[in-house]
Amino acid sequence: MLDLLPDLCDQHFDQLSVMEPIFQSYGNATIFSGQAVTVKCFEDNSLVKELAGTPGEGRILVIDGGGSTRRALLGDMIAENAVNNGWAGFVIYGAIRDVATINTLNLGVKAITACPVKTEKRGLGDAGIDLHFAGVNIAEGDYIYADLNGVVVAKEPLL
Repeated sequence: MLDLLPDLCDQHFDQLSVMEPIFQSYGNATIFSGQAVTVKCFEDNSLVKELAGTPGEGRILVIDGGGSTRRALLGDMIAENAVNNGWAGFVIYGAIRDVATINTLNLGVKAITACPVKTEKRGLGDAGIDLHFAGVNIAEGDYIYADLNGVVVAKEPLL
């Protein structure tokens, strides 16, 4: 199935929250889904790095970076670590870097844009909290579905 979201929207629209179409697609996995692990951090990816080093179990790191495009919240080393630990992907309300390398990885990534500047590691951020960006609410444990058409959120599994 090359286009997951159109079918999900046709069959389950009343159960979905559709994110605003603000994201670019990165990574070699153009279709990905899993339960959300939520992170809120601004121009500091310390918590993203920490979580990517834990067992992903097919989940998706959903990161509210405040929409900042001045610092990249994901780079090649964190992305490679996430793949090695079984994460399905990332949805980032912010920027990434090392795009050419990330595009070779078996990982789904949605982000606003790319930026070559890394973050400062200050140990700031919160995990497991409710997020709101791209016009939707996302809670820890929600189900994220993404493909080249966009990103949707559901409270229950739909596949």
